[in-house]
Amino acid sequence: MVEQIAPLLGRTLVLVSHPDDETMAAGALMQRVREPMVVFATDGAPRDRFFWEKFGSRDAYADLRRQEALAAMAIAGVRSVHFLADPADRTRFVDQNLFLWIPEALDKLDVLIAAARPDALLTHAYEGGHPDHDSCSFIGTVLARRHQLPLWEFPLYHRSTDGVIVRQEFMVPVGTEVLLDITLAELEVKKRMLEAHASQSLTLSEFSPAIERFRPMLDYDYSRPPHVGVLNYEAWQWAVTGAQVVGAFQCWQNCRKQEEINSSEPGVRTVA
Repeated sequence: MVEQIAPLLGRTLVLVSHPDDETMAAGALMQRVREPMVVFATDGAPRDRFFWEKFGSRDAYADLRRQEALAAMAIAGVRSVHFLADPADRTRFVDQNLFLWIPEALDKLDVLIAAARPDALLTHAYEGGHPDHDSCSFIGTVLARRHQLPLWEFPLYHRSTDGVIVRQEFMVPVGTEVLLDITLAELEVKKRMLEAHASQSLTLSEFSPAIERFRPMLDYDYSRPPHVGVLNYEAWQWAVTGAQVVGAFQCWQNCRKQEEINSSEPGVRTVA
């Protein structure tokens, strides 16, 4: 078991979409990592009033989720914690909208990786459960290639072809999956971390804290949605579709290709 996850036990950057993803997906693993670094890609507070109304405002909800994340990381002893969302600018990196901010996310993460020099990256699987999860998968793939880093993934949830939500299992097992053998001591710490995410207690109760799965990231085709049929967030009727998310991935890739063409042609430059 230790040998299988060895690439993740040194200085690992864990890129997650929202506060609580890190704990549920890798709360036990992070206790074993020598130098864990966690990056939260969104503020965890969707624009839809349904999610934040009982907390008074979207800003208040975002602030609460940030505080909960810091508390959970303190319990795990994670000292390197970063947020792409800036409390002084509430317009960027909003929950459910990460696909709109891919270039900005990559810029911020490039700087962080250059400074922190992690040994490996760990992020979400491409599974169609949440648009931000899929965006992190894409962003992680770009970063791993740029910085020549091992890239690993974890599952959180996806919707099966018969419409059932499947949690903590990879959509397509390929034989490289590792189910972490969590000790009782690690489980107790993880439960305390989960308790720190009090605003998410109802959602987290649907997951098993004793399950953490990992594998080297598959070579996904980001020009297509994760699977044929209705994605989970489409079934929930959120204001974003798989086509929009994939379109954002393709837009970024096309812009990069054009930049490469421009830079290779004498006398052609990109106007800033």
